[in-house]
Amino acid sequence: MPPFVLVHSPLVGPLSWAPVAAILGAGTVVASLADAGGPPYYPAFAQAVADVAPDGAVLVAHSGAGALLAAAADLIESRGDGVGGLIYVDALLPYPGRTWFDTAPPGLAEHLRGLAEDGVLRPWDEWFPAEAIASLLPDPGVRGRFSADLPRLPLAYFAETAPDVTDRPGAYLRLSEGYVDEAAEAEKRGWPVVVEDADHLAVVTRPELVAERIRELWQRL
Repeated sequence: MPPFVLVHSPLVGPLSWAPVAAILGAGTVVASLADAGGPPYYPAFAQAVADVAPDGAVLVAHSGAGALLAAAADLIESRGDGVGGLIYVDALLPYPGRTWFDTAPPGLAEHLRGLAEDGVLRPWDEWFPAEAIASLLPDPGVRGRFSADLPRLPLAYFAETAPDVTDRPGAYLRLSEGYVDEAAEAEKRGWPVVVEDADHLAVVTRPELVAERIRELWQRL
């Protein structure tokens, strides 16, 4: 197995990848975006990934972290190291020249602006009814640790334009219905795609499945 670098969404914390990292084992690193800084946010987040990625690393993104993978790969290669591949797990694909708000479903941008306090957004789990998060994370202990790890992002992150990046092939693991369009786009590009009947937080609740599919997709890259 190559070294895997697991990248969490800027909207959640590094603990979201911890169960999968434990299964993938030695050489696996979870890149933390918690103290990456910014603005600009995208370069800072991409640098945080590149800083912990060894030569030949396979970069694996969950959710919003998909927007960062190509930028991190560009940084890794700019210092002379190689990238072993990119794997997107229920993740956005890079959207250079657009903002996160541009990728969001209609109405969500206005909803989030209403949740902001002094330009800072409430944690991700407060975007939804409590029962929605409980259905994804039914174990109270797991749910509590997950929620405690969530950051509060500046609203400016969501309005920042993503930088231009190298167009790179990858592989895609779809876990939920929310990422049907992204998986379809990956398939259209000729990437390896695996679809599982799971949910968006299966990285937390079904880590064995996710780890197995990551290994499978790496072999198919």
